[in-house]
Amino acid sequence: MKKRFILPVFLLIQILLVQVLACFPEVVEANYSNGMYSIISSLERLLLGWFPFSIGDLCYMLLLFLIAKWWWKNRIGFFKNWKQHLLKVLSFVSVLYFLFHLLWGLNYYRIPLHKKMQLKSTYSFTQLERFTHKMVQQTNALQTALTQDAATKVQYDYTENEMYAKAILGYEAMPQTVKLPRYTHTSVKSSLFSYPLSYMGFGGYLNPFTNEAQVNSLKPKYTSPITICHEMAHQLGYASENECNFIGFMAAWHHKDLYFKYSASTFAVTYCLYHLELMKKGSSKRYKNQLNEGVLQNFNENKLFWQQHQTIINDFFAYFYDHFLKMNKQKDGMESYSKFMSLLLNYEEKYSIVLYAH
Repeated sequence: MKKRFILPVFLLIQILLVQVLACFPEVVEANYSNGMYSIISSLERLLLGWFPFSIGDLCYMLLLFLIAKWWWKNRIGFFKNWKQHLLKVLSFVSVLYFLFHLLWGLNYYRIPLHKKMQLKSTYSFTQLERFTHKMVQQTNALQTALTQDAATKVQYDYTENEMYAKAILGYEAMPQTVKLPRYTHTSVKSSLFSYPLSYMGFGGYLNPFTNEAQVNSLKPKYTSPITICHEMAHQLGYASENECNFIGFMAAWHHKDLYFKYSASTFAVTYCLYHLELMKKGSSKRYKNQLNEGVLQNFNENKLFWQQHQTIINDFFAYFYDHFLKMNKQKDGMESYSKFMSLLLNYEEKYSIVLYAH
């Protein structure tokens, strides 16, 4: 076989192998997620976590530059030599595909968290109402404790780096009922792409090649702790967005810092109100009316930020990421973020979430 065909053929072999592995989540869980990946990810965070800036973002910048340079160099007669160029593109994709799955991507095919925790996958409207009432009360209490005034929105004095450093304390306080590997070697950073991320509709992301948790540092600060904890869950090898929402909530909620708790509670209330409306139109209104004015101001602050950055670019990336998730066994796509309500409500029913004492 000629050398230029090796990597394109290897890409096909890889795709087939990944599909086979997806049928054996126990094997992925034991040998990759809790084996090879835990070693690779810890090592990456140890080597790169101390850098004050994102190495992964710099790599992406360099990659975009090299792609643009290659395109410019080959633009003349590009379609005339399309076979040669196609092989080069496929070779590049083959290497990227291999690194993605080796360094992180196989976590998409591990055992679902609700099965490991023996939780139901559905919940009732009564469960949702009961939990919403509880979280509304908790959110109001936290907002009042932080501002001493029910009508004042919560403002964070922490810098982004201070929040990154504090986040690990939430994981250390995580109850044993949430069976997680130990998080070591913090590697959380403000993304160099925070401005474009705002227009893409992302609050953060995990770089699968460097295991750096990237946070959009421009969005409202009260949402940052939950975003940080969410991305840290990805670093632990949880690829499913609903599982990372659940783990992120639990880490932020069990944090001793009230600002982290407030970020978690407002996050949960937002999803509760949304799902109440999905299950019964108009049912969220009475709970929203119970929220303190300061909490509503925080909600409006967040809503306004994303509205100001809503463009066709946001729609494109929402469509792209939705299909990316579906290709990686998250059949609900972007809706998988919301599925964490099932984990949260059934965990609360089985174990009961420790409430904030006020």
